Amino acid sequence: MGVILKQPISGSIAWKGSELLGQEAAWIYRLSQESIAALELALEHTQSKGLNAPYFSKEDFPITPALQAEIDDFAEELENGRGFVVIRGLPAERLSEEQLAIIYYGIGLHLGLPVTQNERGDLLGKVTSVGDPNDKNGRVYETNDYLPYHTDLSDVVGLLSIRKAKSGGLSSLVSAATIYNEILARYPEYLGLLYRPLYFNHLGEELPSLSPIFSYNEGKLSCRYLRKYIEVGQERRGIELSRVEREALELIDTLIHDPQIRLDMMLEPGDIQFANNYAVMHSRTSFEDYDELERRRKLLRLWLKMPNARPLAPEFPGRNGIPMRVQA
Repeated sequence: MGVILKQPISGSIAWKGSELLGQEAAWIYRLSQESIAALELALEHTQSKGLNAPYFSKEDFPITPALQAEIDDFAEELENGRGFVVIRGLPAERLSEEQLAIIYYGIGLHLGLPVTQNERGDLLGKVTSVGDPNDKNGRVYETNDYLPYHTDLSDVVGLLSIRKAKSGGLSSLVSAATIYNEILARYPEYLGLLYRPLYFNHLGEELPSLSPIFSYNEGKLSCRYLRKYIEVGQERRGIELSRVEREALELIDTLIHDPQIRLDMMLEPGDIQFANNYAVMHSRTSFEDYDELERRRKLLRLWLKMPNARPLAPEFPGRNGIPMRVQA
């Protein structure tokens, strides 16, 4: 077990949703006309080569130095700022889904390195309601059910909104630093448990592997959480969670649902959200969708390995992508 941080975390990383509401200008980045023009010029270049997302490289989507500087600012905000950014301004009304995907993937290539999101090796995930909520082997993002707060298997997760649902489907973010501060101030007796390794049932692994929920290394707190994966991981390893361990998980779940702590938002068509998986947990409310497939809620997801990612402790191994399954 690593060093336990015993001082509250300060700075912009320890935000509360209630404090950010009404201050959208601080965390929603509105693309300028110059930036949009640069993105559309890069789009034209990519399309002129007959390429579509995700089957092109960074060099196939050339951008201006000014736009690269803006994207570098996003990377800085993700690692050393609030841990998330929402980018608004893409003209979704006059761009096709294919064109939006190219621009989104192109931004991702200039921000980090896309990594695989499943055993098929997909680099651009489609988030839409096509699955059965009662299928325990399915992934919740493929249904219209509530998606519990969690972190993904990459440095950064990105979402591009293509279409909204008929109703519902809010995106929700929570600062891991704020959750930590609340536990430190009100329930410090649980901290030791949250630094102890538990078995996570990570996708793409034959057997559940160990990781703590919280890790503090070289001046930064990192978090990894998805309660279902912990419970299934412990069960598969034949180790029952103790009563106090379950209490600790209940405490986290209670805090992340606090309306003063979480930040809810509706991602409009063309909006892009990036979040640091070590600093921010994310969720989505349930939603009612349209019957027609072509009108259903749809987002495109990226998992990125970041060039400026924080160093992680040995007991908190980095996970960038799900290994592809080798076909026999």
